[in-house]
Amino acid sequence: MQLSRISQNIVLLLVVAGFASSCSFFKKKPQKSNTTGWNYNDKNYGNFNVVNPKDIPTAPGLVFVQGGTFTMGATQEDVMGDWNNVPHRVTVNSFFIDKAEISNLNYREYLYWLEGTFGGAGMDSVVVAALPDTLVWRSELAYNEPYVEQYFRHPAYNNYPVVGVTWKQATEFCIWRTDRVNELSLMDKGFLDKKTQIKKTLNGAGQDNFNTKAYLLGEYQATPGKEVTSKKNPLKDAQGRPRTTAKFEDGIMFGDYRLPTEAEWEYAAYGYILENPQRKSKGTKGEEVIANKQIYAWKNEGFDNIRYTKKGQPQGSFLANFKRGSGDNMGVAGGLNDNAAIPAEVTSFQPNGFGIYNMSGNVNEWVADVYRPTTGDDADDFNPFRGNVFQQIDRSGGEGNLRDDKGRIKMVAETDSSLRNRRNYQKAYAVNYLDGDSSSAVGYGYGITTLISDKSKVYKGGSWNDRAYWLSPGTRRFLEESESLSTLGFRCAMSHYGSAEGTSRKTKTGNFFPTRRNKR
Repeated sequence: MQLSRISQNIVLLLVVAGFASSCSFFKKKPQKSNTTGWNYNDKNYGNFNVVNPKDIPTAPGLVFVQGGTFTMGATQEDVMGDWNNVPHRVTVNSFFIDKAEISNLNYREYLYWLEGTFGGAGMDSVVVAALPDTLVWRSELAYNEPYVEQYFRHPAYNNYPVVGVTWKQATEFCIWRTDRVNELSLMDKGFLDKKTQIKKTLNGAGQDNFNTKAYLLGEYQATPGKEVTSKKNPLKDAQGRPRTTAKFEDGIMFGDYRLPTEAEWEYAAYGYILENPQRKSKGTKGEEVIANKQIYAWKNEGFDNIRYTKKGQPQGSFLANFKRGSGDNMGVAGGLNDNAAIPAEVTSFQPNGFGIYNMSGNVNEWVADVYRPTTGDDADDFNPFRGNVFQQIDRSGGEGNLRDDKGRIKMVAETDSSLRNRRNYQKAYAVNYLDGDSSSAVGYGYGITTLISDKSKVYKGGSWNDRAYWLSPGTRRFLEESESLSTLGFRCAMSHYGSAEGTSRKTKTGNFFPTRRNKR
């Protein structure tokens, strides 16, 4: 009996000792700088805050597109005869893109915010400038007045893609969306007081509305919430006081929403990730192969199909919303082929390999690029894009006066004199750079010899009123940035930061191998 008690006590001591050692084992060691040896995130070392790479959530509405190499351009015979999409191989880095086109409901939310923020401040011109042109539905020899009056406003069309939006308006929407998403993120973390912020913004804030860049530059005076003014706030300054303003490197805010580049849009349309035959599961890498060029934004299954033919699928149903032929927008009663006379809901039809809807058909979509027929020959083969105008902050008004009437930071083109000694670029205006000649002194004679100008923007994808040819992601057309169509909408994109493979904690940039000690 005595021995049994002694053995029980020994076991108890071992358990306590083990627990104590496990506590010390799980105690988090401060991260050290491999440059200076000083601790990060440590009050005794000045509170230099470092956010470890982690799964930062994807911004609202977006899906991740893993980048790679693909052949950009034409996939079938150039029936239009303009040969403006010569096949050329490029690499696109990973990025995010909207799962679906921007809908009427999304755009009405934008207008509602503008009406409260700028309309309430007597800046009605800002609201008017954002209104879509509903007259794009009007035709001299067709009865389309119901769409003129109701397509944008009627609840039945809430989830239909917004149309009648210019390239400029789409770009403004992207800026607004960036600010609203980051404003909400800061409110959720307590860096902005939610009640104060919403009341102030939607009741005529005008110029004094939240803008991400203005906030980061200290030009926007925010009211912090109680959470960040307390000792519980993990972010401290060098004196150990709670930090009431967030920095971009804190990992709280997202990058900028923007229009996708043409290369990004076309790459995303093909959904190539499912085409890799060696990609067996999530944890395995695919073999380095480039799939045979697809015709549309879905897998060919061996031929250029536009209808379901698989067993168990709705036989004959179209895989996209388009116009089969003259006078045939949706088929016959009782057997409608795409079930949509005009645009359909933004999540109708089957998504592609990346989970993106309607990259072929429904409505064409604006992309960021300026149109040139020879861009494929001129642009870089990594993240190709034409349309750069490099800018810097306009500080002519002095600190504290950097915002324009919309509350955004004023930007101006970089001066040529400041770029004189740069090796990578010498001009801020790069729209015409290497534009088919060596000197780039291009004159297009807009309206005389050509309809192309520096304001001509690319749109892609085909629409409800287009033939099947335009459904191929490689096709491209252009329109002036201030014009719009009943067949043209848009979706947003966002740059991805970090490993090209994804945002998982396990993924890193580059290949890592076990370290080996060299034999002497």
